[in-house]
Amino acid sequence: MIDYSKKRFLVVDDFSEFRTSVTGMLRLMAVKQVDAAARGEDAIAMCRNTRYDVILHDYNLGAGKNGQQVLEELHHAGLISPHCIFVMCTAESSQAMVMSALECEPDAYLTKPFNRASLQQRLDKLVERKLALKPILDAQVKNDQQAVLAACDQVMAANKRFAPQCLRHKAGALKALGKHAELEALLNELIADRPLPWALIMLGNHWLAIGELDKAESLFTSSISQFPMLPALFDGLAAVHAARGASAKAQEYLEQGLRISPNSLQRQHELGRLARANGDYDKAIRAFRQAVDLGRNSQFRNPDDHLGLASSLNEQAGDEAPSPKALLEIRQTLGDLGKAWKDDPKVTIRGNLVHASAVAKTGDQAAADKLVAEASVRMADLPNFFTAQIALEVAAQMQHLGHADKAESVLATCAEMYGDDARIMEAIASQTSNPEILNAGLQAQTLNREGIKAYQQQQFPQALDLFRQARDLQPRNISFALNTAQSVLRLLLAEPSADLKDECLQCLAQVSNIPATDSRYPRYEKLCKTVAGL
Repeated sequence: MIDYSKKRFLVVDDFSEFRTSVTGMLRLMAVKQVDAAARGEDAIAMCRNTRYDVILHDYNLGAGKNGQQVLEELHHAGLISPHCIFVMCTAESSQAMVMSALECEPDAYLTKPFNRASLQQRLDKLVERKLALKPILDAQVKNDQQAVLAACDQVMAANKRFAPQCLRHKAGALKALGKHAELEALLNELIADRPLPWALIMLGNHWLAIGELDKAESLFTSSISQFPMLPALFDGLAAVHAARGASAKAQEYLEQGLRISPNSLQRQHELGRLARANGDYDKAIRAFRQAVDLGRNSQFRNPDDHLGLASSLNEQAGDEAPSPKALLEIRQTLGDLGKAWKDDPKVTIRGNLVHASAVAKTGDQAAADKLVAEASVRMADLPNFFTAQIALEVAAQMQHLGHADKAESVLATCAEMYGDDARIMEAIASQTSNPEILNAGLQAQTLNREGIKAYQQQQFPQALDLFRQARDLQPRNISFALNTAQSVLRLLLAEPSADLKDECLQCLAQVSNIPATDSRYPRYEKLCKTVAGL
């Protein structure tokens, strides 16, 4: 018999009668602490101040956040413990809603109406499972993945009934630790015994991540025949084809996934991006409209959806001016963008350029030039630069709007910051033939390569000298600064020095504008943390 008297519950539903009814059921189960909320936003605020053991949350709360968006934000903000039980409750049964609710992975899904007996039966099983997995969940709270692995073995030995849950936690820990061979072996063993959907998806994504595209494609394809209603399998196939450069095929698979689960914000965003790249502006517009709508109350709201919608509406018109209706939607979309991200100068710059492009097509060049000028002023004061991909897009827009000098300036900065990546330099070369931009980093890149080789050979002082020279030539290059910082840190750990510590801090400060989406950002964070601890 489960003792609920010391557990704290939160009931979230927009109907007061339902909240009262569920509270009554819980009282009959000896629950003493029950809080209630009518809105998702209120539930999040309450979770900031109170640790709940069980949350019973309606999916559809009318205006405002739905249950999926609340659960996503609770996870993202760290407001919900792995020990907490989150049950999604709903009377709706449409496929779109059910798939949306399941994709956010609550602990359980409960269909209304239900009585006290069915509620208690479901909760008893969930509480029993959480108690059995407690050593694993405790380790997860501490973010100690090695402890998670040990706890998984401990729990499986004590209670084989919970082996499936333990194995999933074990796979997650192996992935977090970067133990790719062990992860692959575990997943292959699991799938050989029984084709678990989560294991199939994880193995397919693992192969995708390490570049085994043929293996990933074969697994995703065969898995779809067994589990045709799993949209994540179609996402996997889309990613495989996108990695091969087959964007039209990737778009087809994303569309199939969206037919199963159309309320996925990230999936609609990706479809809009691919369809726009493929010149399929009708589908891009529909996808971005959906993404904008789904994002209104979501943690994952993204300015790129507004920019993508406005750009697709503009590009759909070709060389002609967008229709009055399209122009109105462009202005409204960019107006919403400006309000929602008014404090983000990079978003404002990009919005100005999209607006300028649409206005220029109407023949109002003066208005377009004014928008470009405003963007340029903001760009000069940016606290940190764009990602490489966005910088290339901004440069192309400047060029198209007749501001070649401004475009070249953006490309020059992009080349200095990201020029050690051959793919980025190839993209820059497609926009300019200026040798001062294309050749500026060649000597620094040679020095950096020599530095890497010396570092790998444990010739640390020589490596540091080479990295310093590369950094002196291109001080805004992120890789050169990080390599210098890491080499300095290596010497600093062996022999403490105030001068070396200052140099390391200077290197990191020099690239403090690294975008959080950059693949090198975790390395930057780790270096900062290590130096701060000295």
